[in-house]
Amino acid sequence: MATAHSKSAARFMIAPAVFVLLVWMLIPLCMTLYFSFADYRPMRGVFEAWIGFDNYVRFFSSSSFIKSLVTTLWMVGSILLITITGGVMMALLLDKPMFGQGIVRILVIAPFFVMPTVSALVWKNMFFNVDNGLFSYGYKFFGLQPYDFLSQAPLLSIIVIVAWQWLPFATLILLTAVQSLDSEQLEAAEMDGAPALARFRFIILPHLSRAITVVILIQTIFLLSIFAEIFVTTNGAFGTRTLTYLVYQRVLESQNIGLGSAGGIVAVILANIVAIFLMRIVGKNLDN
Repeated sequence: MATAHSKSAARFMIAPAVFVLLVWMLIPLCMTLYFSFADYRPMRGVFEAWIGFDNYVRFFSSSSFIKSLVTTLWMVGSILLITITGGVMMALLLDKPMFGQGIVRILVIAPFFVMPTVSALVWKNMFFNVDNGLFSYGYKFFGLQPYDFLSQAPLLSIIVIVAWQWLPFATLILLTAVQSLDSEQLEAAEMDGAPALARFRFIILPHLSRAITVVILIQTIFLLSIFAEIFVTTNGAFGTRTLTYLVYQRVLESQNIGLGSAGGIVAVILANIVAIFLMRIVGKNLDN
C-alpha cells in the first residue's frame, strides 16, 4: 500500500515537469507542422492556410536538397571518424601517469566548453586567416604561399573546427571506459608475450566498444544540427551548406516560412530515423 502511495506521489510530483517539457516541445513542433502545409511569406503579405504537400515537393525537388544532405552526412561521418580515433588515442595517453596529469586533462577537455560561435571565430581569425593567421605565418616561414583554407578547403576547415570542439567529449567518455579496464588482464597478456598492438586489438578495443557506441549516438544527434560554425566561417558557400543551413536559408533569406517549415519537418524525421537506428545499435551492444 505504501509502495503504491509513493508511486502515485512520485508521478504527481514529476507531472508538472513532464507537462512543461511536452508543451515546450510540442507547441513549436505542431506550429512547424502546420506552417509546412501553408503558403506563408510574411514579408510579402502572403498567407494561404492550406496548399497540401506543395512545400514538401518543392523542398525535395530542389537541387540543393541532395547536395546539402550529402554534405551533412559527409561532415558528420568525418567528424565522428576524427573524434573517435583521436579520442581513443587521447584516452590511452591521458591514462598513463605523467607530470601535471590533472592540468593536462583540464586543458584537453577545455575546448568542449567553448561556445561554437566563439570556436569558429577563433579558428577563422587566429588560424585560417590568410594575412594574419598562424598557419599563414607558418607557410611564409618556409617560403610558401599562404593557403586560404576557408576558400580552397572550406568543408575540411569546418570539419576540423567541429572535431576540435567534440574531441574532448569523446576523450572524456573513452577515458572513463579505459580507467574501468581491469589492469590484471593487460598485465597477464603482457607476461604472456602479447605485443602492444595485440593487447589493444583484443583487450582494450572490445572493452571500449560500448563507450564508442554511446559517443557515436550522442555526437551524431548533435552534429546533425551544425549551424554556427558554418554561419561564421563560410555562410553556407563553397559547398558547406548542410540540411540545417538550407532550412535557415529558406526561412530567412527567401522569407518563405512554409518552405522552411517543410524542411524543418524533413530534418526532424531524418534525425529521428538516425536516432532510432543508433539506439538499436546501442541497445544490442549493451545487451552483449
